[in-house]
Amino acid sequence: MQNRLSDHEMERYSRHIHLPGIGVEGQIKLKSSSALLIGVGGLGSAISQYLIAAGIGRLGIVDSDVVDLSNLQRQTIHRTQDQGLSKVESARRFLNALNPHSQIDTYSKYFDLNNGAEIAAPYDYLIDGSDNLLTRYWINEIAVRQGKPYIYGAIYQFEGQVSVFDAKLGPCYQCLFDKPPTSEPQKNSQDLGVFGAIPGIIGSLETTEVLKLILDLGEPLIGKLLMVDTLTMQTQLVKLKKHAACPICGTKD
Repeated sequence: MQNRLSDHEMERYSRHIHLPGIGVEGQIKLKSSSALLIGVGGLGSAISQYLIAAGIGRLGIVDSDVVDLSNLQRQTIHRTQDQGLSKVESARRFLNALNPHSQIDTYSKYFDLNNGAEIAAPYDYLIDGSDNLLTRYWINEIAVRQGKPYIYGAIYQFEGQVSVFDAKLGPCYQCLFDKPPTSEPQKNSQDLGVFGAIPGIIGSLETTEVLKLILDLGEPLIGKLLMVDTLTMQTQLVKLKKHAACPICGTKD
């Protein structure tokens, strides 16, 4: 049942339940919530395992890729023996072993505007675990259309950034990055390299934002962009503005 916790769940989530602002009621909120994660690579590894460990009731994971040896330096839910296995199946096995109370839905396909709306429809939150620009524009457009928060994260070598885009309360992704890329392939970690710990840091921050939204805690990064440079351990918080002329969420004709 979604409106109560079993004795096993009470013990499993006890450290959450003891926190002010969460308690049993908050843990039941987590159990009743759902999210769709697009990408179970580096970012998705951290996001999925911490959401499942926290007790989210339902998590959809979308990825068309298979596990490759070069992934294992940073994609921590995949194992050496998982090479050649679809990433969603590898992730599902790991996550089911981590917490059997959560429902895991898998979509071994490429997420785009043709199928994304249907995939996203059952979920409360859309989370970015992708590694290319074009996918982010698709996630954003679907999130705006469906009136759902889009939890954004991106990494570049030793740096990363996080935000929450909710067009009902602030700007959307395209208010910040107004021009989508062309259909030309975008450079990703295979071309540029990525520091192994960065996806864990940024993915954990994204997860924190999801949990804050579900539990109505603190100040989510709506209208703000958090930038992290791990070489200097400097962070910067930038305020973002909604644009009336935005082609996705704007109100200007």
